[in-house]
Amino acid sequence: MDDALTSLRFALEKYPEKIEMVPVERLLVDSARQNEKRPAYIKLAVPDEMVKSVRGKREDRDVVLLVRIPNEVLDRADSRIVLPGEVG
Repeated sequence: MDDALTSLRFALEKYPEKIEMVPVERLLVDSARQNEKRPAYIKLAVPDEMVKSVRGKREDRDVVLLVRIPNEVLDRADSRIVLPGEVG
């Protein structure tokens, strides 16, 4: 995961115009909570190009990540108060 995080940070810093972000809820087709018979899952409808980039030849694959931003971080994004640790 560290390699994926490093790649994400680099891409956001150097090539932000090439990053594609879509909220999962816009792609959601089906979902189910975990129970004793099966794990929890979500089913997403994505463009065929994304499927090919995830399942294709190893050298042609893109890095596709599911990124979660906690609600408390979203709340902080609109705040004008700077807390210790947010400077930098």
